[in-house]
Amino acid sequence: MPRILIVEDEPGIALGLRNDLTLEGYGVEVAGDGQTALRVATDESFDLILLDVMLPKKDGFAVCRELRKSGITTPIIFLTARAQETEKVLGLGLGADDYMTKPFSPLELCARIAAVLRRGRPAQPEARVRFGEVEVDFGRGTARRGAQSVDLTPLEFKVLSALIEARGRLLSRDQLIDRVWGPGTAMTDRVIDNHVLNLRRKLESSPAEPRHIVSVRGQGYRFDHDPDALQTTS
Repeated sequence: MPRILIVEDEPGIALGLRNDLTLEGYGVEVAGDGQTALRVATDESFDLILLDVMLPKKDGFAVCRELRKSGITTPIIFLTARAQETEKVLGLGLGADDYMTKPFSPLELCARIAAVLRRGRPAQPEARVRFGEVEVDFGRGTARRGAQSVDLTPLEFKVLSALIEARGRLLSRDQLIDRVWGPGTAMTDRVIDNHVLNLRRKLESSPAEPRHIVSVRGQGYRFDHDPDALQTTS
């Protein structure tokens, strides 16, 4: 039975979500504020977190940021009354897997939950990949550039994994969305662009003139897989 943590400070909404998800066969726990959610999500194991943005004590963005920083990769779906694109981009950029705006259909929410749970983590290209000064260990979820450790979010690992798996082939933004978030996910191109910019900033020696994560104007992105530059180990 998949376990879901609902983080919602409005008792009526929390009760409705608990009842709907229990009927769908999920194990459910509820936290009413951000600090409690952070503690419970750290101490216990969940398959998915439904996370409201506007919370007492610690908002949902802060909770997501701290969970990802601590290495917890549990899928997160934000639930919020905020519909602005900038809010969605921020939430997804922090490492959330999906974003639903209130009010929402319980049927759609259950479908989104099922899709995220099916998606899971993508197949990783190899245990470790080296290119240029960079070494990425997908199995351990770590990255280094030279002697410095680099913090990548779970979604940045997924985007990088998808690009490397393509072995130099061009991936459109829609193809990247399908591979990272799952087929049929509604996502703007800007979300992919922001993740790529963050990867370049963290991994490329010259982000303005990237050597490895290359843009194809008007089409998408590819990973430069020059065999002299890319080495893989299991």
